[in-house]
Amino acid sequence: MDIRKVFGANARRFRLTLGLSQEAVAERMGVDRAFVSSIERGLQNTTLLTIWQIAQALEVRPSDLLEEKVSKVRS
Repeated sequence: MDIRKVFGANARRFRLTLGLSQEAVAERMGVDRAFVSSIERGLQNTTLLTIWQIAQALEVRPSDLLEEKVSKVRS
């Protein structure tokens, strides 16, 4: 899976868990809401600084945003 999609999906999941809007996250990061939207859709190739900022805004570790959740299939 594209790491940008993984990152974006995780950012969205954590944001919704906190009950925050994209606008609220953008305000915490000091960026525009459209930027947060493009991150969540996997359209942004984010920098380390952006990863750090969004992790701080979502109250998670930067590594949490990079974890690819793989569902295990039982046989």
